[in-house]
Amino acid sequence: MKLVKPLALAAALVIPAFGAVQAQETRPNIVLILIDDVGFSDLGAYGSEIATPNIDALAARGALFSNFHASPICAPSRAMLMTGVDSHLAGVGNLPESLPLEHRGEPAYLGHLADDVVTVASRLQAAGYRTTMAGKWHLGHDEPDMLPPAHGFDRSFALDASGADNWEKRSYLPIYDTAPWFEDGKPADLPEDFYSSKFIVDKTIQYLDQGEESGKPFFSYLAFQANHIPLQAPREFVDKYVGRYDKGWHELRQSRFEGVLGKGLVPQDTALGPMPEGLKEWDKLSDDEKKSFAMNMAVHAGMLEAMDHHVGRFVEHLKETGEYDNTIFLVLSDNGPEPNDPLATPGFAQWLWWVGYSRDLDKLGEKGTYAFIGPEFASANAAPGSFFKLYAGEGGIRVPFIVSGEGIPALGTVNGFSFITDIAPTILGIAGVSATDEFEGKRVKEMTGRSLLPVLRGEKASPYSDEDAVGMEAAGNVALFQGGYKLVRNMPPYGDGEYYLYDVAADPGETEDMKEAEPERFAAMMAAYRDYAASVGALEVPAGYEQMKQLTVNRLHDRRGQLIAAALVALAVLAGLVWLAVLGVRRLVSR
Repeated sequence: MKLVKPLALAAALVIPAFGAVQAQETRPNIVLILIDDVGFSDLGAYGSEIATPNIDALAARGALFSNFHASPICAPSRAMLMTGVDSHLAGVGNLPESLPLEHRGEPAYLGHLADDVVTVASRLQAAGYRTTMAGKWHLGHDEPDMLPPAHGFDRSFALDASGADNWEKRSYLPIYDTAPWFEDGKPADLPEDFYSSKFIVDKTIQYLDQGEESGKPFFSYLAFQANHIPLQAPREFVDKYVGRYDKGWHELRQSRFEGVLGKGLVPQDTALGPMPEGLKEWDKLSDDEKKSFAMNMAVHAGMLEAMDHHVGRFVEHLKETGEYDNTIFLVLSDNGPEPNDPLATPGFAQWLWWVGYSRDLDKLGEKGTYAFIGPEFASANAAPGSFFKLYAGEGGIRVPFIVSGEGIPALGTVNGFSFITDIAPTILGIAGVSATDEFEGKRVKEMTGRSLLPVLRGEKASPYSDEDAVGMEAAGNVALFQGGYKLVRNMPPYGDGEYYLYDVAADPGETEDMKEAEPERFAAMMAAYRDYAASVGALEVPAGYEQMKQLTVNRLHDRRGQLIAAALVALAVLAGLVWLAVLGVRRLVSR
């Protein structure tokens, strides 16, 4: 057994004889589309009832990955996507907002990209690409060197928070005072006609048009807010799905499972993964509750279709400008579907009222409204996997991934295992750019991911052998893959904190624990995980830790610190005023 080590990209990873790309006189443009919180079976190409024709068209002419994995949390996934380096080595081992206080300041949990990692954008920029970014960044903004301009992007319009409103510049959670948007590293406002998916495409088109005369190839990163809470979408998209989900999440989960099977994305004898314990039963809900849940899911579907619509606008623009035929697209989700029910947090309903958010079903999705699907519909969107976002079950980390474009063979479904760190070296390989452990005269961490070009050329099913062990940890949730097996631990409230072993090649629903049947494999993979954790600096979370509860703990802790600091300043000012008064009295007495 060998643990996957960081590796330098050699010239062999550059695309030699890679279909039509070889014949191009110029290097290909590269478009990276990141969808937020979309489940494995949410896209039409992956068996969904939601209309995503533009992304489906990209999938039809390229490679659709059925065994691709990310982190279960957005910030660690984005760190790995941008750098090709394990999230802990990149400095973003957990969501910064829910980091245990004990982990603050540790190298693996900085909450922003470490100084010794380099983004794929920086490497492409240095190689002569023009680079743009629009959408959610979430990799730090406390200092200017944390924002996209310092990480290789010529132009950027970035949100650095876990999410925000999609219609206006406002916070979506009480842990944020505002929505921190930055253009080219400077605080920025949003236009009056802002809608996130439309705006992200509009900005990218604007940036590309402004640099068109340079003649350089481009790398564009479109990081959509869809489908992060609050779920919001124009009425014309939502109305298509009103009534579609009236039969509830059990019916949807079964239909999604059948859709996945029909697409051949998992073995035909796959068993549907279980829903976590403690979730609601549809048949036990009141009619009003059913109507509310179904409407929230309709907004989810409308938001995803709206995003796909704007992806289609972007594709059409590339066709009109003559760039489409020399552009390669990579499309993926950062993690599984969002399960959080914010109303379950004490005081949240009052906060919604206080800041003016509505849950009126007749307007849900429109400006000023706040929708979310909760863990039950999230479980359906993750079918056939178990769990969802925040957890290391397949429903939380097995996500859609599509590679398409001129020179990419129409491979159809790719079943071999791959991981989100593999995308950066793949992009560099497509561009013909090598990545070493030195950048601009500075030693940097080598990529832990492996190029997928041999897979795209049909030479391999996976960049990993059966001996390679690929680890992942986020907020105490653990996964380690090796030879078709998966070691996994899911933390409370929906997990139990115990380790399990699954043959995910045959059982992607994680329905049969194999640790007692294969104790030697279980022990070996446990040892491999310990080696992985030690090599990247992953720490155990404190007893009783829960991610969503920690958000509140951290906010209160930081607020308390701010209040104490303010109180000390006030006392200092008061002391100064008293001293001045004493001096005044002394002068009067002396006179």
